Amino acid sequence: MEISPEQSSARVASGSSFYAAMRILPPPQREGMFEIYAFCRAVDDIADDGDDTSANRMARLAAWRRDLADLYAGRPTPSLATLARVVKQFGLKHEDFLAVIDGMEMDACGPIVAPDLPTLDLYCDRVASAVGRLSVKVFGMPEQDGIDLSYHLGRALQLTNILRDIDEDAGIGRVYLPRETLADAGIVGATPDMVVAARLDKACAPLVAQAREHYARARTIMACHPRRVVVAPAVMAKAYGAILDKLIARGFAVPRERVRVPRWRLILMLVRQMVF
Repeated sequence: MEISPEQSSARVASGSSFYAAMRILPPPQREGMFEIYAFCRAVDDIADDGDDTSANRMARLAAWRRDLADLYAGRPTPSLATLARVVKQFGLKHEDFLAVIDGMEMDACGPIVAPDLPTLDLYCDRVASAVGRLSVKVFGMPEQDGIDLSYHLGRALQLTNILRDIDEDAGIGRVYLPRETLADAGIVGATPDMVVAARLDKACAPLVAQAREHYARARTIMACHPRRVVVAPAVMAKAYGAILDKLIARGFAVPRERVRVPRWRLILMLVRQMVF
């Protein structure tokens, strides 16, 4: 979904589960987060466009690379004028936007099926931690703490997504569970159909442990900063941590009931983060 002048970033962001957390930020930060979200949504929709060919999706992502190059050269297209202002205001790095596109290209160029652990970690860095590196600039965190929080929270959130969406991803030909943990569980040469039918508790256990450790490291970093600076990442950590807890309680045997956190609970988490 390319961003058009008629479709504001705020309207795009209103579809996010974390719209409320973004909405309560001060206006400059709110605009910054809306723009980052709209960019991520646009390139993600390209990568997930099952009605388009892989070649066309790659071409559309390449067009985003050209638009970003023009933006950083001081020649933004009219539809990216607000993003250009946000980039300048918060010092957002070109390389982080490109990393997000790199991650989307990993999906667009062909379905990911049982990547090795280094490839999975690279994917998590590109599609999640790179987004965090953009976001912490808007939140106003110190450079190194922001990078460290992005590293840990981004991976925690993406691993939780992977664990939650196993069957949905398999339905579109994707398997993000790493080949090493699948092999340890006796699943060799994994295919989407094999994964859908398998008991996956053993294969998922290492990812659960990694996600828990990343959440713990992220919480330690956030505890060192004023609540107003980390309100949005803290709510995301609590919300996705709640999803992980539900997944652990449910287990990974077949059938795997879909796990969600209701929107009202997200809002309650936001209120608690702001008040208590």
